[in-house]
Amino acid sequence: MYSARERVEHGEWLETLERIADRLELSTEARSCAAEFFLADVPDEDRSKRAVLAASVYAGSLVAGDGRTQGDVAAAAGVSRLSIQQRWKDLLEAAGLEPPGW
Repeated sequence: MYSARERVEHGEWLETLERIADRLELSTEARSCAAEFFLADVPDEDRSKRAVLAASVYAGSLVAGDGRTQGDVAAAAGVSRLSIQQRWKDLLEAAGLEPPGW
């Protein structure tokens, strides 16, 4: 779980998440899930944050039933599809959810 302080501390990244979600026309629920995933596992290094942010958006869209492809999320976030592919299942597992087996 994260504190309100962390939400403020990472506000710039959450704004970036909102811009990505706007490009993908994600639901409010998907945006909320994505923010939760991101805040639960913010990496220390700035260079890793965009990839985790994109993976969070992808995972959030799946959980909310508002799924987008990894390619669409990667394009909207400006990361490679591989960046998402390597991280999204870990985000779900860390949240106590079981990733789909497909």
